[in-house]
Amino acid sequence: MKINRFLVNKGETAFDTIEFDTRSSVIRNPDGSVVFEMNNIKVPKHWSQVATDILAQKYFRKAGVPVYLKRVEEKGVPEWLQRSEADNDRMKDFPEEEKYTSEKDSTEVFNRLAGCWTYWGWKHKYFTKEQDAKNFYEELCYMLAMQYAAPNSPQWFNTGLNWAYGISGPSQGHFYVDPKSGKLVSSEDAYTHPQPHACFIQSLTDDLVNEGGIMDLWVREARLFKYGSGTGSNFSNIRGNNEPLSGGGKSSGIMSFLKIGDRSAGAIKSGGTTRRAAKMVTLDLDHPDIEEFVNWKVLEEEKVASLVAGSKLLNHHLNKIINACHSVHPENDGFDRKANRQLAQAIAEARKVMTPENYIERVIQLAKLGYKEIEFPEYDTDWTSEAYLTVSGQNSNNSIRATNGFMQSVIDDKDWNLYWRTELKKSKKENRDPKPCKTMKAKDLWEQISYSAWSSADPGIQFHDTINEWHTCPNGGIIKASNPCSEYMFLDDTACNLASLNLMKFYDEKTNKFDIGKYRHASRLWTVVLEISVLMAQFPSKNIAQLSYEYRTLGLGYANLGAMLMVKGIPYDSQEALAVTGALTSILHMTSYATSAEMAGELGTFPRYKDNENEMLRVIRNHRRAAYNIAATEYEGLSIPPLGINKNHCPEELLKAAREDSDKALELGEKFGYRNAQVTVIAPTGTIGLLMDCDTTGVEPDFALVKFKKLAGGGYFKIINESVPPALKNLGYKDKEIIEIIKYTKGHGSLIGCPGINAQSLTDKGFTKEVLAKIEKSLPSVFDISFTFNKWTLGVGFCMNALGFSEEQLDDPGFNVLKELGYTNEQIDDANNYVCGTMTIEGAPYLKEEHYAIFDCANKCGKIGKRYISADAHIKIMASAQPFISGAISKTINLPNHASIEDMKNAYLNSWKLGVKANALYRDGSKLSQPLNTVTDDEALSVESGEDVTREVSRTNDIVKVAERIIHRYIAKRRKLPFRRKGYTQKAKIGTHSVYLRTGEYENGQLGEIFIDMHKEGAAFRSLMNCFAIAISLGLQHGVPLDEFVDAFVYTRFEPNGIVVGNPNIKMSTSIIDYLFRELAVTYLGRTDLSHITNDAEFQKSPIDALSKLEGDTDFDEEEIYSERIIEEHTKTKDGSVKSESAIKLSPNTADVLTVNTPIIEKIKEAKMKGYTGDICTSCGSVTMVRNGTCLKCITCGETSGCS
Repeated sequence: MKINRFLVNKGETAFDTIEFDTRSSVIRNPDGSVVFEMNNIKVPKHWSQVATDILAQKYFRKAGVPVYLKRVEEKGVPEWLQRSEADNDRMKDFPEEEKYTSEKDSTEVFNRLAGCWTYWGWKHKYFTKEQDAKNFYEELCYMLAMQYAAPNSPQWFNTGLNWAYGISGPSQGHFYVDPKSGKLVSSEDAYTHPQPHACFIQSLTDDLVNEGGIMDLWVREARLFKYGSGTGSNFSNIRGNNEPLSGGGKSSGIMSFLKIGDRSAGAIKSGGTTRRAAKMVTLDLDHPDIEEFVNWKVLEEEKVASLVAGSKLLNHHLNKIINACHSVHPENDGFDRKANRQLAQAIAEARKVMTPENYIERVIQLAKLGYKEIEFPEYDTDWTSEAYLTVSGQNSNNSIRATNGFMQSVIDDKDWNLYWRTELKKSKKENRDPKPCKTMKAKDLWEQISYSAWSSADPGIQFHDTINEWHTCPNGGIIKASNPCSEYMFLDDTACNLASLNLMKFYDEKTNKFDIGKYRHASRLWTVVLEISVLMAQFPSKNIAQLSYEYRTLGLGYANLGAMLMVKGIPYDSQEALAVTGALTSILHMTSYATSAEMAGELGTFPRYKDNENEMLRVIRNHRRAAYNIAATEYEGLSIPPLGINKNHCPEELLKAAREDSDKALELGEKFGYRNAQVTVIAPTGTIGLLMDCDTTGVEPDFALVKFKKLAGGGYFKIINESVPPALKNLGYKDKEIIEIIKYTKGHGSLIGCPGINAQSLTDKGFTKEVLAKIEKSLPSVFDISFTFNKWTLGVGFCMNALGFSEEQLDDPGFNVLKELGYTNEQIDDANNYVCGTMTIEGAPYLKEEHYAIFDCANKCGKIGKRYISADAHIKIMASAQPFISGAISKTINLPNHASIEDMKNAYLNSWKLGVKANALYRDGSKLSQPLNTVTDDEALSVESGEDVTREVSRTNDIVKVAERIIHRYIAKRRKLPFRRKGYTQKAKIGTHSVYLRTGEYENGQLGEIFIDMHKEGAAFRSLMNCFAIAISLGLQHGVPLDEFVDAFVYTRFEPNGIVVGNPNIKMSTSIIDYLFRELAVTYLGRTDLSHITNDAEFQKSPIDALSKLEGDTDFDEEEIYSERIIEEHTKTKDGSVKSESAIKLSPNTADVLTVNTPIIEKIKEAKMKGYTGDICTSCGSVTMVRNGTCLKCITCGETSGCS
């Protein structure tokens, strides 16, 4: 083949015009601990820090790279292209540990990849002359360095390690077909033939232990996962539950085996540094176990919910029982449930929530042994938690195969039959119709599928007939399955290696034109790269090696479509977007097929081409017809006509190029045939998309308008989506207007000119110039203004001394400095929008409403954003690209949380009607591990006061409110105190006045009355205080919560007031009433925020503090308990420190009773407002996960659950 230079000038190398930079890469956990660190890394200067981190952390070879290399002479191979190995002569005096190092220079990786591809291509005569090979090498190095394109992750992991460094290792059981002899060969070592393929489809027979059977599949999967690849299989051959076995007995069904495979996949990570296993499980809709399969993940998620809720309830109630045992006087028998009413009630409440009787008796026994508490393991809904590890179905994507017959049966409300697998074989052998083992309404199964997708985001759906009507090689068998991300669909036991082009690199922002010539050149070169990768590869089984050689399927695609549409000023949900998508995909696809035909002319077609020539040319003609958008009746062999390119909405130059390339691909194919059965897919481009600094992946739209760019020194800097400014410019907005729109979206990053909260108002509240300077410095990078007003930015000393905040307030995660300073929620919101931006363009100054759609994202943007791309728009974009793709499109269709089951049905149905091959739906919050985005609703609720809510309810529902008041009057009856009651007396001096506070308590330690006595005071004042105490006591006995009195009377100001003497916690009061209710709040409510000094030691000596919290101790059924307390018993050790009484631990992984991890929830809410999913990365712990095709990826470290 002749290869010309398009990007690198003649006589220059790829790196001559590229500026490089030296960086460091550090990836940290949220707690600051280092996950990965590497220094002195050489990368192209224009690369982002995220791209640098991914190259350094994931793709640099970390061991086995010789310090000195030498070329290995090989006949017929130019010196510059010869492979290298360790120069042991030069390193003979080196210590063993100094002979080898790691890759640290990006050019080493670019050379390793491009050199290996060129080497194999040269050896097998892919290039006409040596200069063609040299041009090929330089162009590829340039495209890799300049982020024009990137191959899938396994290429970065494995390709060129032997060619560049002489790395070898024992064979891992792989096979390949020798390109010259055509014979199947077992690999001699692990790296001479690399494993560059990301996507595999593996066959499965209904056999337990033999080759090709169930247990053999787990071994084959493990071999793929080890090298960073993903795999999918159709399990429909396995017999259903209770289906007869040949040797007698009955089958245990498909689900039992799926659970084994799921556990196996969950235990494997590829090398520990790449990613977890990626796996697809597919099942036909006529399988006897289809209902159980469809509902699998729903039930497993319900198990997780049960484990989480049950563990917390058990912890709560078991500790309540053990506390009740110790609530009575030591001389009484606290373990007699007849005498100890608190214990009896605790047991009754535990039984109400189905606490096992065995555990109730167990904790009572433990209490008798002297234990004061138990720590019971509590689980949470994090998808990496013990709860999720306990259940199955969490390590694969699940899909069903729907035929046209099933879809039509749903529409027509017809019956649907399920068949034993043995019956299908028997009927086929006897040439008769099979007898169903079960008949059900198609709509009933359709309902279960839709509900399951609504509940758990699984299963996805693959449209069997649509897939096979576009099948280029039906004579080799039908397509039954896909890879994990659903973009590669071909025969069982085949593989596909992927590469993606970065569309933004072919777009000129200055001219607003797409460089078609450069795009064609890249498509041609990368088709050759992928073809050579098939030639040089090794495979995990004999069948895959043989069939990959015979069909040679490729997976070229693109990324950044959403970003390019936005820059061009084209709404994602528009006819023009559909036409542009179709044209760009057609140019890529048909250029790739034309290149395949060109290679076939020089090297021969793929071995099975002749068997499938007519069918393959039929498919190519259909691709061409879609480019010309001919009438639906003219397509050959298609039940559902595709969505062609609408010439009325497509730019003329793109339409012309798409049609020219279609003509060329068909013409060359008819003349030479094709080298490859398939050439294109749209992959999720997860990690490699970040490596190319793509804003969007595949055909996905963008997820946010404001992003947080990682800095080389750590931390993040807030930037506007890079697509927004050029899009505004292309739309005709002036520079000044663009600046204002961006400021509205991203924020001013300064308090200068800020309404309400600014330098002047803060100075009035005591802020100094130095502190204001600190605030200004931190504002450009913050997500919310409250993140600047904290003790870390302002300084603890300033907060306590100048602003008067206590240490407890500053340590409280929920403490809001601005609110405490007296700013209203409205002022804070206005300042937040001004400083940090709204994160949406909705309502921006100067921006015309008709342009809003251009900037729509997959999710709502920011707190006030309302717009997002509809499910139909996602489906139509897929439908516009699908007619020009050999495989399929990996994409998730996002739906809001309020989407209904009917919405899920409609999305599936519309996908089928528009000719999409596969579909995966994701409703926000459908996964238990992902919290809902309820931030806005919560904040709106917090703005209103209780009185506002009461008035609103009164206006809208007066009748209900009146009835509610009557009920409360009935249940708030007076509760009698025991004749002999516990309590305490506290003496204190306020100024020169002595105050005696005496309390009376119920049996469970709840406050029921107070007595107040004054020393040396007039009779009138003493009488008033006595009457006040009676009034408070009556309120307490009628159920008024102590909190209400505390909130009402704390901070009241009158004399006597001043310094308090005699109280260990309270040292200052504004009045006697203020002092009294501070004391009661500290003692009975644990309100340490109202104390000045925390001093528990004196209270622990008091008998009343030996009482434990007891809830629900009632004298009548109708009462309500409004407040309660927990006072732990402590003892002093020999060194004088205080420790708790003995406790038993039942598990090392424990949590406090009914606790909520507020900081994590807040982080997740913040992440969702930034456009992330709210999931936590398993690799680096960051909350920066985004949807990536059918999977997830972390934009901090590049971790992905997909194939690329």
